[in-house]
Amino acid sequence: MGSTGSIGCQALEVIDIHSDMYEAYVLTANNSVDRLIAQARRYRPEVVVIANETHYDEVKSALSDLPIKVYAGEEALCQVIQDDNVDIVLASMVGFAGLRPTISAIKAGKVIALANKETLVVAGELITRLAAEHRVPILPVDSEHSALFQCIEPGNRIEKILLTCSGGPFRTFTHSQLSKVTKSDALSHPTWNMGAKITIDSATLMNKGFEVIEAKWLFGVTPEKIQVIVHPQSVIHSMVQFEDGAVKAQLGMPDMRLPIQYAFSYPRRLPAPFGRVDFFQMKDLTFEKPDAERFRCLQLAYEALRQGGNMPCIVNAANEIANRAFIEDRISFTRISEIIEQSMGHIAFSGASELEDLLETDHRTREYATSLID
Repeated sequence: MGSTGSIGCQALEVIDIHSDMYEAYVLTANNSVDRLIAQARRYRPEVVVIANETHYDEVKSALSDLPIKVYAGEEALCQVIQDDNVDIVLASMVGFAGLRPTISAIKAGKVIALANKETLVVAGELITRLAAEHRVPILPVDSEHSALFQCIEPGNRIEKILLTCSGGPFRTFTHSQLSKVTKSDALSHPTWNMGAKITIDSATLMNKGFEVIEAKWLFGVTPEKIQVIVHPQSVIHSMVQFEDGAVKAQLGMPDMRLPIQYAFSYPRRLPAPFGRVDFFQMKDLTFEKPDAERFRCLQLAYEALRQGGNMPCIVNAANEIANRAFIEDRISFTRISEIIEQSMGHIAFSGASELEDLLETDHRTREYATSLID
């Protein structure tokens, strides 16, 4: 799900490397018509789904000479991933749009390789309950959560999760400098190659805030046991501290193909032609505390996690609206966190966690956040 995005494209590279083991059965995209068509012609999946139904005729016509089934819309996506031939679903759609298809895949008993962090941010309680009911493993694809997954020792109690963070391109900026940054500045991440939305989230540290929420649901720890550490070199992807004080870290090059491949092959490790850490070339590994005053989004995510209920859903919806507005040059960089905080104070809190409640919260929050911009 989301084959044309950064994670989806890198997942197809992993399939290329291990074409004797894996094949793409379903490819999906939202609006990236040309790339989806090119992928379909190369990988020859059984099914292609374009979520934006206005592009259906174009995709259907472009693939008419191939025996590929073409569908459109969210309902079609939710149905095709339940096909008996699907073994694992890579959930790499961006934002709230990934929630319902992921729920559909879980109910169909599919292994979930989760790259869409918003799914757990918005509906962590619901997703973890459904995964337990249907006995579906959720294998994290985020580099940090994959690292934690690899470090955790079943049966040994976690004292603290140490979630590393590059700090983004504005790590050393003052608040005054942050108010003047441009879209082009924010899209230049120092270590990772990602899509536009997640790159902006990384610059505000909202991406790290989302990862804090995600870690709570993946690993069953309280917010107080999750500590964010700024590590600009992005070599240590995250660490686990156990109750005896021992710390286990997972290191690797900043290459998303590694956690993608590990989710595909778990519990096995497969050979891969990715880069290796060269310790003799490594001059420094540095660590800093994140500045919650300059990067307010991280603190807002912690606050939402502590409140629970629909508050993380409010944060996610407001962030998606503000993130898009910044990319479209309609608001300043520092206005993003302000819109999120205003939305948290305006939208009614609810402890309900069922899908319909979350859909309503998402809708109301988007309307309100949009009104703060227009």
